Amino acid sequence: MKFFETSKSYSLKKSTYISLRWIGIIGQLLSVYIVYFYFNFDFDFLSSNLIIFLGIISNIYLIIIYKKTQLSDRSALIFLMIDIFQLGSLIYLTGGILNPFVIFLIIPSVFASSNLGFRTNALLVSTTILMIIFLTFFSEDLPYPLNTHFHVSPYYYYSIPISLIIATIFLNYFAIIFGSESRLRKEALKKMEEVMAKEHEMLSLGGQAAAAAHSLGTPLSTIKIITQELLKQLKDQKDVIQDIELLSSQVERCNKILKKLSLEPNQEDEFIDENLTMKDYIKEIVSSFKETSNKDFVLNFDQDLNSKKITKSIEIVYGLRNFIGNANKFSYDKVFISLKSDSNSTEITIEDDGKGYPNDIISKIGEPYLKSLKEKNQSKIGLGLGMFIGKTLLEKNFASVNCRNSQTRSGAEVTINWKNKDLFKI
Repeated sequence: MKFFETSKSYSLKKSTYISLRWIGIIGQLLSVYIVYFYFNFDFDFLSSNLIIFLGIISNIYLIIIYKKTQLSDRSALIFLMIDIFQLGSLIYLTGGILNPFVIFLIIPSVFASSNLGFRTNALLVSTTILMIIFLTFFSEDLPYPLNTHFHVSPYYYYSIPISLIIATIFLNYFAIIFGSESRLRKEALKKMEEVMAKEHEMLSLGGQAAAAAHSLGTPLSTIKIITQELLKQLKDQKDVIQDIELLSSQVERCNKILKKLSLEPNQEDEFIDENLTMKDYIKEIVSSFKETSNKDFVLNFDQDLNSKKITKSIEIVYGLRNFIGNANKFSYDKVFISLKSDSNSTEITIEDDGKGYPNDIISKIGEPYLKSLKEKNQSKIGLGLGMFIGKTLLEKNFASVNCRNSQTRSGAEVTINWKNKDLFKI
């Protein structure tokens, strides 16, 4: 299954659902027996016990026969429907909509709304509303002696089902929205963990493998680009010599790197293994983008910059790389990066000369899987996952991240700020 498809998989944990059903069944038994034997209310006691017994049978079926640990979307729908009809039948026998326990009818749909799919939720909500409407017009009287002196105005009577229907829609709507956001965030966090695990895995390979991967990345990328150009140019046999010469130089460069590694097998990569100043971090990251980008990176470093080295953090490097990469991707020609630092704080500002953030998502920047509804070419717009990962990683490392459209340029602006006391203790 592909990553993004996992967010479309819905299920309920069987053990939790079974426990909740036992609580409901025990509550029904206590209510029926206390009302019948202690308060001496007269109602169809035998039928009520039979309905509760059917609920017990369905729960035993879940425990003994249904072997899966998770209830699928379809299975959950069936059993939640059983719950609605079982409780609805009890309420039908004991006063219908006037029974104060009718409020429990909305629980199955609300319980499922944050865990199951939209169609399942829609069916459960519709069934609940239809059951409320049915109990409004059809039911047995309240148990004796309540039915002898309990009378309400029609205004009050019909306000009960209306309020229950509104509550059902309201609670389910918010549960569905919050459940969907929670699933997306979990998937994004999982993706972030996968990305960081790969970064740490690369480091764990040792200095030689890390240095080789870091050093060979640029020339191999160049070889790939030139090879593609050659495929196009060989058709007309023009300007091929220059490309072949450039390709040869890059191959030679790879050979030199491999030779160097073979002569010094214990060589380590400074950017990966050593602590650097924030200025050096930015320079290294920008340098990696310049190899494959034709954009102009304008760097502006404060003259009074704090030159203290920072403990190497893969999270900080990856977070900064994501924001700089976004600026490089969406800029037209230039990316502006400024770094300011004093005795109290360190601030990085990343700007570009692109179109900036769409107005309809700017307040949601940092949430995963965002897409602007106003963009004509949706294929060029990302899902916001890189922004989410970058923001989350930096904030985990004590940074304050603010995203907005630039006040001085046409594009987007990201400001990353640390208090030095937090930055230097990472």
